Amino acid sequence: MGLIDLFRSGGIVMWPLLGFSLLATALVFERGLFWLQLYQQQDKFIQQVLDLYITQPQSAIARLRQQTQFPIARIFLTALTLDQGTPEDFRLALESAAQGELPLLKRFNTVFETIVGVAPLLGLLGTILGLMESFSSLRVGEAVGESSGAVTAGIGTALISTAAGLVVAIATLLFTNLFLGLYRRQRAAIESYSGRLELLYRQYYRQYLARQRA
Repeated sequence: MGLIDLFRSGGIVMWPLLGFSLLATALVFERGLFWLQLYQQQDKFIQQVLDLYITQPQSAIARLRQQTQFPIARIFLTALTLDQGTPEDFRLALESAAQGELPLLKRFNTVFETIVGVAPLLGLLGTILGLMESFSSLRVGEAVGESSGAVTAGIGTALISTAAGLVVAIATLLFTNLFLGLYRRQRAAIESYSGRLELLYRQYYRQYLARQRA
């Protein structure tokens, strides 16, 4: 039995399952490119910015403006563009900007979770419909040998939709957990880099106050 025959045998629920699988594939590809770019370039770039900020704050801000595709660069810019804010203001700006970026890092997670939850149920629904169709072919008084083969084949065919639903859900779940792990690592990195920047800003602010008093 070929793939097309298997698809047809699964019944009407195979169409939404196909749609779910195509949607999940497209979103996994998009998220994969996003995280790959983030982890290949971000850490080195942010380390350079922190080193540059120690001696040339304005140059560091200019570098950040050139790389606003990184969430942490946008977070840093929000705080660093404050007009001589206090360290407390600076910390609040970092925290609020980070909270605004977190939903972007978890983008499409709700869609993934929906596919994981709904796909097996659709498969089960297809199996139930297939079983109902198979048993409806049984007639009272009909010889066992005449209908048992058809019923057995019908049951086997009905299970195709359940298998398809489980395949879609399991594959999506694996990538969902992968992206969730990357999100947690990125959140920890944002907190770590933000803490280091805050310390540098406190030193810069103390020097600024000393110059103002001189």
